[in-house]
Amino acid sequence: MPNARSSVSCGGREGSAQPRGDDMTIALAEPAGIRRGSFMAKKKTRQAVLIWCFLAPSLLIFLLYRILPLGWNLVLSFQAWSPLKPAVWVGLENYEEILTDEVFWQALWNTLYVIGSAPIGIAMALGLALLVNSDIRGRNVYRTLIFLSYPLMTVAVAIIWRWMFDERVGLINYAARALNLTDTPIQFLNSFTWALPSVIAANIWQMLGFYMIILLTGLQNIPGNLYEAAEIDGANAFRRFLRITAPLLKPSIFLCFVIGMLNSVTSFDLIYVMTGGGPGRATEILVTYIYKLGFVQTRFDYAAAVTIVFFVLLIVIAWAANRLSGGNAGAVDQD
Repeated sequence: MPNARSSVSCGGREGSAQPRGDDMTIALAEPAGIRRGSFMAKKKTRQAVLIWCFLAPSLLIFLLYRILPLGWNLVLSFQAWSPLKPAVWVGLENYEEILTDEVFWQALWNTLYVIGSAPIGIAMALGLALLVNSDIRGRNVYRTLIFLSYPLMTVAVAIIWRWMFDERVGLINYAARALNLTDTPIQFLNSFTWALPSVIAANIWQMLGFYMIILLTGLQNIPGNLYEAAEIDGANAFRRFLRITAPLLKPSIFLCFVIGMLNSVTSFDLIYVMTGGGPGRATEILVTYIYKLGFVQTRFDYAAAVTIVFFVLLIVIAWAANRLSGGNAGAVDQD
């Protein structure tokens, strides 16, 4: 019996002297977990600092050449200022003048007209992308030839198309007379009717290859098994395009539209070289009008007000395009 009691007592002492397995695991795991958490936090901090170091030059350039000029334009639009006199605060007078400025409204209408032509170029590029994405012979050559228009300098494109539209030696007038479409040369760039469509044609031609590459990339990212399943279900080519291709290309089409919109409203060099905004105000857009206000008429205050209105217009158009593209741009219609 004493041996039994002593053994029980000894067992009790042993149990009280040694920690349990769970307590020992927690005691050993806590420092390791704390060390790992501290290491991960330091690693994330270093990564964040490295990312900001790489972003800093671009953000600095964006701040100096985008944000600060826009802020200065906003302040200047509420002032009367020219290089020869001090600034005077005039409130909304510059914006009130916009309401009665016929040239501004003509330039605004021409700008919207040019923006509205972007879907035409995108539709043409989509047709070309579908063509060069098919199994046709020499498709890589066709892709290269179509894309060659985009890397050209805009001034070079403007000179090429000025020659193409020339009423005396232009290729377009020569072809029109050879096909008996007209007896007299058409003065494309000196006509109030044809000047703006001619500029738009040159702009579309330059951007066509860029649109095609974006849309071609979108087409090649569509899984082929979707077309195979649709073909097995009896869907013809049109329904396959409508139910598969078009929905999955929405992000690419939207990107093309945004780029085309920005290119259309900022194509100052193309219009300046081809027509200079003429004849009259037939090809005047907001960006050329702003240039003339500031650097020809030296009305920098009024030009700043028109610039702010132009900036707001771009934001509204981009927002509307984003809304029209829908939230489920990449979803395939299951009907």
